[in-house]
Amino acid sequence: MSRSCVRIFGRCVSLVSDRGFSTSPSSSSSSCIQKSGSEQGLKSLNLYSAINQALHIALDTDPRSYVFGEDVGFGGVFRCTTGLAEKFGKKRVFNTPLCEQGIVGFGIGLAAMGNRAIAEIQFADYIFPAFDQIVNEAAKFRYRSGNQFNCGGLTIRAPYGAVGHGGHYHSQSPEAFFCHVPGIKVVIPRSPREAKGLLLSCIRDPNPIVFFEPKWLYRLAVEEVPEDDYMLPLSEAEVIRQGSDITLVGWGAQLSVMEQACLDAEKEGISCELIDLKTLIPWDKETVEASVNKTGRLLVSK
Repeated sequence: MSRSCVRIFGRCVSLVSDRGFSTSPSSSSSSCIQKSGSEQGLKSLNLYSAINQALHIALDTDPRSYVFGEDVGFGGVFRCTTGLAEKFGKKRVFNTPLCEQGIVGFGIGLAAMGNRAIAEIQFADYIFPAFDQIVNEAAKFRYRSGNQFNCGGLTIRAPYGAVGHGGHYHSQSPEAFFCHVPGIKVVIPRSPREAKGLLLSCIRDPNPIVFFEPKWLYRLAVEEVPEDDYMLPLSEAEVIRQGSDITLVGWGAQLSVMEQACLDAEKEGISCELIDLKTLIPWDKETVEASVNKTGRLLVSK
């Protein structure tokens, strides 16, 4: 087993695994590391552990919350739902048949009854069988009924992106398909702290949301995450690097690549401003426009 170090968002992150992540329950990368020092309320977590913590909080604070999907009962292939069924019971955390259309359709109905339906699509590549349910049902539910009914309690989680060995059925980034659909929100976090706060916001938002998780960063990205319950605002981009020559906009795992590009450009005298969009729809036009008005150039990388 190799141990290396990579730099993500200005921090040196330890990588314990020759592949960057493991789907095995016996993964040698620690799910959470107690913070050393005197600072209270923070714990060093990788991204999948931050997701797991958010799900624990969501289920614990709202008895109307349910988590369901393929294999979530034993923790899921990426271990994001570890311990949930044991703590909250199999009536609130349960496996479903291998049918993405059925998973989302069930979630729509559950949310329409006033519940918080947290559906997991095991890989984002398999979200396409549920496309009709998301686009023609969940997105239109409120509008179709004249706001008499809605399925705003629906959150669909899906790990997206390539990890180097997943092949064409486990490596896709399908977020763009959903960014043209009025009635749903699309959110992608870049780090553990962002993942926890944004996921809790999504679960509690009164609109159906597709929440894509960068599986490349599940165990690779580690940072200090507040242990308590907190939420981060949706549709609010963040300028994570100030610059004056060009604006770079991205989201999710691509932000680490873009930050390295900013550092390389800086060596050639080019000052890059880097923005994390976070919410892809509805997106924060004001932040991006203000930056482009300053720099005069824009590059979007997904």
